[in-house]
Amino acid sequence: MSIYQKFCDEIIDKNGRLKKLTLKYPDNFNFGYDVVDKIADETPDKKAIVWCNTEGEERIFTFSDIKKYSNQIANVFKNNGIVKGDRVMLILKRHYEYWFSAVALHKLGAVMIPATHMLTVNDLIYRIKASNIKAFVCTTQNEVPQKVAEALEKTGKTAKLWTVKGEAEGFENLTEAAKTESFDFPRIPTLANDDMMLYFTSGTTGYPKGVIHDHTYPLAHIVTAKYWQQAEDDGLHFTVAETGWAKASWGKIYGQWLVGSAVMVYDFDNFEPKQLTSVINRYGVTSFCAPPTVYRYLVRKGIPRMPTLKHASTAGEMLAPEVFRKFTEYTGLDLCEGYGQTETTLLMANFKGEKPIAGSMGTPSPFYNIQLRGKNGEKVPVGKIGEVVIVPPQNGKQVGVFCGYLDNEEQYKYVWRGGVYHTGDAAYVDENGLYWFHGRFDDIIKTGGFRVGPYEVENVLTEHQAVAECGVVGVPDKLRGQAIKAFIVLGKGYSPSKELELEIKDFCNQKLAEYKWLRIIEFVDEMPKTISGKIKRTELREKTETKTTIKQ
Repeated sequence: MSIYQKFCDEIIDKNGRLKKLTLKYPDNFNFGYDVVDKIADETPDKKAIVWCNTEGEERIFTFSDIKKYSNQIANVFKNNGIVKGDRVMLILKRHYEYWFSAVALHKLGAVMIPATHMLTVNDLIYRIKASNIKAFVCTTQNEVPQKVAEALEKTGKTAKLWTVKGEAEGFENLTEAAKTESFDFPRIPTLANDDMMLYFTSGTTGYPKGVIHDHTYPLAHIVTAKYWQQAEDDGLHFTVAETGWAKASWGKIYGQWLVGSAVMVYDFDNFEPKQLTSVINRYGVTSFCAPPTVYRYLVRKGIPRMPTLKHASTAGEMLAPEVFRKFTEYTGLDLCEGYGQTETTLLMANFKGEKPIAGSMGTPSPFYNIQLRGKNGEKVPVGKIGEVVIVPPQNGKQVGVFCGYLDNEEQYKYVWRGGVYHTGDAAYVDENGLYWFHGRFDDIIKTGGFRVGPYEVENVLTEHQAVAECGVVGVPDKLRGQAIKAFIVLGKGYSPSKELELEIKDFCNQKLAEYKWLRIIEFVDEMPKTISGKIKRTELREKTETKTTIKQ
């Protein structure tokens, strides 16, 4: 019996389709103790992580290893004053130390803040100010320690600093510090509804929002792993995601370990299709999940045979039907799309036992009561576009949906207006019960699997002396799903030119993380605005279809 079955009751039909899943867990549920340590005690040699990198290094970790190493790191943290409720940022790329550190923080009851190494100094400054970070655990690569140190200096804040994979000035080597610590770590009292994790997600009208999940969050990913990704007990699941993004929580730790699957971790920087498929074949990956961008590249470059692969899934942006068709043609595997948010777990998908249709989000997860609602809260009929909302159970506790925005109770109340959770996503359901994504109400840009709020780019654009006004939108792009485009009204004394366009791009892209890079610029005389002065981004997107743009 997989350990997940201790925490839920399932109703499954004759085709293997999940009809209902009800959680059952103790008030003090903690993933570190009740899942990782429990598996380690019962089956110590069970594989947890298969890790390799582009340099040819390889490590395989059992659950016994995860228990021991997470306990050692938890002891380091505790001995350095990290306590329950403290916020600790992990910038660890795909290094295996992420898993040790994450489990250690869960055991301590500290709040983990996963972050990408692509954050700039300004990005870090905002996060430091917003979340009062007590400590950082960083890779030594990509100048991350230097950026963290600079951000702390500019904010006047202090924090405990650790690195892995080497040394950095002002940082202690966590790997070395842990070697002298005990493999034992007495259980610290935590509650299932205590804060466990904080993700920063992009917004459209302001800076990124802090999304807080509690200790029940991992249990909501049972559906993600078992019924969408179809991770297997004693299988090997490979999700292509860096640990700084919520997709890592979806595919690289919680649900997979709960259903008994090991996770494949390939530590790389630059995506190369042949390398990914080589890893799949070398280690015998059984289930694979990646954003549509990866599948587009795989289809373009040619897909080799992958005999051990039993299931493939995708999420993060729209999947082109042609990519779906060609991947299935080459591999014999259907591509199963999934949909959810950083604020939630998996909301809809092409689930086990269902035949996926290209472009469809599939059907709602039986774990949630999902409806389509109109502007006035009314249910939307078949074929009509409505907003995806979650209706909570009668007891009011909806496991899997975040428990708050960081220091923004007003925004949290707003997304829960009318007693339901508003996703801000538009969709419609067809006569066969399949759901189809229509777009976002709040103009989030999804590019290459990443989510970018227009304000994040606009804020940098306006720093350029030639830019009087600007509006940023996502436009269709064959490789990225969407590319970031800026409409710019120039200031007095400036005229549109190719040279100025390149200058503005260079100015912005030097200050932005790579996934936020500005790809297209169009100079306009004025911005379309609402009566209250807000830019109408819908009209900007419509302008793209009729005007010539200059691409990088």
